[in-house]
Amino acid sequence: MLLAALGNEKTIDVKKALEAANLESILSELDGLVGLDAVKARVRELAAYLLVDRLRRDHGLLAERPVLHMSFTGRPGTGKTTVAGVMTRILFRLGYIRKEQMVVASRNELIGEYVGHTAPKTKDMIKRALGGVLFIDEAYYLYRKDNERDYGQETIEMLLHEMENRRDDLVVIFAGYKERMEEFYRLNPGLYSRVAHHIEFPDFSVDELLQIAELMLGEQMYSLDPAAREVLGAYIRRQMDLPHFSNARTVRNIVDTLKLRHALRLSAAAGPVGKDDLARLEPADVPPVEA
Repeated sequence: MLLAALGNEKTIDVKKALEAANLESILSELDGLVGLDAVKARVRELAAYLLVDRLRRDHGLLAERPVLHMSFTGRPGTGKTTVAGVMTRILFRLGYIRKEQMVVASRNELIGEYVGHTAPKTKDMIKRALGGVLFIDEAYYLYRKDNERDYGQETIEMLLHEMENRRDDLVVIFAGYKERMEEFYRLNPGLYSRVAHHIEFPDFSVDELLQIAELMLGEQMYSLDPAAREVLGAYIRRQMDLPHFSNARTVRNIVDTLKLRHALRLSAAAGPVGKDDLARLEPADVPPVEA
């Protein structure tokens, strides 16, 4: 695919530019993630937009720097932090940030417990993130509307100032549950107006969570026999209905439980076990669905 450069009869091979920036190797990391098709498409769209914007600048087509602050919404364990890391590498490769660095912050790192404590904490965190990405997880905890003595509003005002005045040297990504993030932006419209890109992370399906479990187990040289896979699917389906279900995070905990139950079963075996037994997980290693 070629992009004609205006006025000088040159052409730019955008595909080669993509390869030169080594973006495809970064984007291929997304392909290794289970599910998230819509998220992957949005990230690729953003990467293409930023690449072309960079080419335009390099060829004298002047424009304002794109607004790069983002919002990732979805339940825990849906890949928000992982994708934020991919975005950080994309922004760095294209020269939109100086450091290939993502600083992760929560309320505790930004807000103090007494008067005069919040400003230094917030300034320190912003200073650490300058030149890179500041990823604020569960951002709605910054604002507690029912607590008049809460200092979160001070942090929000400082973020607003830095997001506007240092937008050439700082990218902020807010993350959290969709419904709570919508309320957070409604109560803080100044923040919403400074966020250009909103990406929603859906829950994984049962089949996708099974794939994630098998990938985690495979990395540790375990395998599920077909019957165990079926039982595990039923167990995961039951977990999805529970209030504290958190997608891949829950699956990671389930994988640990499988390994514990597997070890207990082998330790209770009447006779010797083989190498295959050390790697193979069976239905008995899956907790009962009622548990």
